[in-house]
Amino acid sequence: MRVLMVSTSYPRDSSDWRGVFIRALVEATARRTDIQLSLWAPPGKVPVGVYRAATNDESHWLSWLMERGGISHLIRHPSPFNLHAPLHLLRRLRAVYLRNTDVDLYHINWLQCALPLPDNGIPALISVLGNDLKLLRLPLMRRLLRRAMRRRRVILCPNAEWMLGPLDAAFSDVAEIEPVSFGVDARWFAIERTTRTPSRWVAITRLTADKLGPLLEWSKPLFSNGVRELHLFGPMQEKTRLPDWIYYHGAIDSNALVYEWFPSATGLITLSRHAEGRPQIMLEAMAAGLPIVASRMPAHATVVRDGLTGILCDSIDGYVRAIEQTEDIATNSRFGMAARSIAKNEFGTWDDCVNRYSQIYSRLCGSSSHG
Repeated sequence: MRVLMVSTSYPRDSSDWRGVFIRALVEATARRTDIQLSLWAPPGKVPVGVYRAATNDESHWLSWLMERGGISHLIRHPSPFNLHAPLHLLRRLRAVYLRNTDVDLYHINWLQCALPLPDNGIPALISVLGNDLKLLRLPLMRRLLRRAMRRRRVILCPNAEWMLGPLDAAFSDVAEIEPVSFGVDARWFAIERTTRTPSRWVAITRLTADKLGPLLEWSKPLFSNGVRELHLFGPMQEKTRLPDWIYYHGAIDSNALVYEWFPSATGLITLSRHAEGRPQIMLEAMAAGLPIVASRMPAHATVVRDGLTGILCDSIDGYVRAIEQTEDIATNSRFGMAARSIAKNEFGTWDDCVNRYSQIYSRLCGSSSHG
């Protein structure tokens, strides 16, 4: 199968945190002998056998886009300098689709990248992430997307089940909808955890008001007295004043998490209010056998089994109880073992993820009259 994969995010190098899940998906797809992959994405190392579909001009522009936080960030923070970015993206996407009419299907990451699809009948698998649902609130957006999906076979693949309702309401008559969970790199499953004193909790997130949620406020009574430690990782995308009792490390690559932080962590904390699909860092934490304390929201409830692999909370009192309960050695071990088992059986590795996608590829190509 000849597949053109499109993504506006891709890591520049091994230390870049942006779009790491796309690189993992590309690497796993490249291991398949039955798929010939072309990739249109920002510059970065790709596996042998993967064809780079972006021109030099497109690569330069995509690199510029990544340096400014990506298209979603520019749309959320408009300015006269970057208002042109969405139109430039659509123009470049249209060009790459028109250049690649000899492929069997398009694998498109993010709904917005499907907007300029030409009327050529080539089937499309469209991966849908949580941010995409905000796109549907924009005027005319549903109509434009439905127009792009007409006269071709389309399967929308949200990476979490909680998105099924909105997608079904918007597109069930023009597309099939089938959730496909991302996978986890095998090395996360190999992590061996050890306990330490004081308890060391980790929070890994882009620093924005929505992503942090009430983390600073709720954590103060627990972490400001030296009884336990809270280590915060992630790029500061909005200026945030952090208290001196938080250990802030900035952006971090996955190697440091795998070999230094996750083996000695008590658990992962995420109190995000941000619309997400199924947060990848939570899948990795589960694979590593880490309990998770998370805010009660749909994206988190599809990952954390409350009382089995971690605890969901919706108040400061509930959060305090969750932290204290999860620090119990027996509870922590029970949560961790259950989390790893569920991650292995339900999400699996990136090879498992690509196997799920490849089955959809076969269905799309088998039912398509293109070519």
